[in-house]
Amino acid sequence: MKDNHVLNKEVGIWIRVSTDDQAAGDSPEHHEHRARSFAQSRGWQVKELYDLAGISGKSVMNHPEAKRMLADIKRGHITGLIFSKLARICRNKRELEDLAVWFNTHNADLISLQDSIDTSTPTGRMFYTFQAGQAQWEREEIADRVKASVLTRAKLGKSINGSAPFGYHWKDRKLLIQPEEATIRRQAYNLFLEHRRKGQVARMLNAAGYRSRNGSIWRDTQVLRTLVDPSAKGIYYFNTMRQTDKSWKTEPKPESEWGKVQCEPIVTEELWNQVNQIIEEQLKSWKRPGKPPTYLFSGLAHCACGHKMYVRSDSPKYVCRKCCNKIPIVDLENIVRQELQVFFTQPERVTEHLAGADRNRTEKQALLDTHQREAQKVRDEMKQTHKLYLEGHITAQGFGQFYKPAEERLNQLVAGLPKLQAEVDFLKVNHLSAADLLQEAGSLYDRWPSLPAENKRKIVECLVEKIVIGDDEIDITLSHLPSSEEACKNQQCLGSG
Repeated sequence: MKDNHVLNKEVGIWIRVSTDDQAAGDSPEHHEHRARSFAQSRGWQVKELYDLAGISGKSVMNHPEAKRMLADIKRGHITGLIFSKLARICRNKRELEDLAVWFNTHNADLISLQDSIDTSTPTGRMFYTFQAGQAQWEREEIADRVKASVLTRAKLGKSINGSAPFGYHWKDRKLLIQPEEATIRRQAYNLFLEHRRKGQVARMLNAAGYRSRNGSIWRDTQVLRTLVDPSAKGIYYFNTMRQTDKSWKTEPKPESEWGKVQCEPIVTEELWNQVNQIIEEQLKSWKRPGKPPTYLFSGLAHCACGHKMYVRSDSPKYVCRKCCNKIPIVDLENIVRQELQVFFTQPERVTEHLAGADRNRTEKQALLDTHQREAQKVRDEMKQTHKLYLEGHITAQGFGQFYKPAEERLNQLVAGLPKLQAEVDFLKVNHLSAADLLQEAGSLYDRWPSLPAENKRKIVECLVEKIVIGDDEIDITLSHLPSSEEACKNQQCLGSG
């Protein structure tokens, strides 16, 4: 039988305090001091400290500190491990039992201060096994209570007050818009609609000096999660995923367990649907979108049978490869031209367009304001860092580590300000009245034949969503009314003609 009270016994101290316990004042330092005092009272020598503060107790044996401890036991570097209680080792019964076998095999002891456990005796080993089962039972009981609470709140439509999606924050159990983040998220939708590349959106946000909520740079995967999240259109779903038992992977829960919270939208439902339709098509195809189309209606012309129509190199017609339906390029262009004239000369559509233009100017101004506030925030942080350095609170090396990234981000923000300001100024200067728009629309029909193909394509992309060509009729679906920026670009196209 091993003697736990032998003098000069070499032991290690195991520290694992959860984040919640630390917040409640139960510090790792307290547990270390307690264990060292115990070792000193026994005349033991503390050789190692294994610090796992903040690590979950569900499964810790793969943690580097745990592996180091097991290796020290195996090579005889320590012959005992002191810890405050079993729950501080881990909460997995199987791991606790395996740990007891490992220590017994290598003639080492487990010393639990609160549980008074000594695994060198049969009674101690039996009590250890009982406590291990109790620890796991407590964990499963807590998990079941949390799961039941979450499910009940979800069915009642009540929020869980977890992490709010980007662009929002929780207040009084309500999901409210966070203005600075909301303008950045809105910009992400606009950029994706223009470029159709998640990576491009991430690069443009980073180049403008914008960062995610935790201060890190944007990446394409994060942009994707932000774009597909329906909270932007006013619906936030929670309790939708669960962790699988065998790994850290997650899987969707049944929709019957989902919770739903209504919130103020950041973008229109139409814009959200457009962006997510593009994303869905890209995910189905599993390939990057191709080069910009050469012909005026490439990608927009569809046959009534459901297939797209293309222009062959040896034919001046749009052709369906499945049913061989055809229409001359010139005829289709004339039909679309007449439809656009009708589109522009409807007063109710002009009114709707002007309202959209006002929203676009407001959004662009909000983006500029956010940009300026972010720049000022970084300047303030840099000043504070410099002040701490001058007062001797941080070293020259520490100063560089904090100051250089802030300086880089400030340069990005400052570099992007002129472009944003110019866009706002441009929208203000080129603000269209109803009379101006009707006048320009009237001239579009007359100038259309002389416009360059590139300018025609830009106008078509802004206005036409889909063209379905049948045997006896052509159905033209016009997309959302153009923003004021698009309208201004169209004016430039007309002016260049």
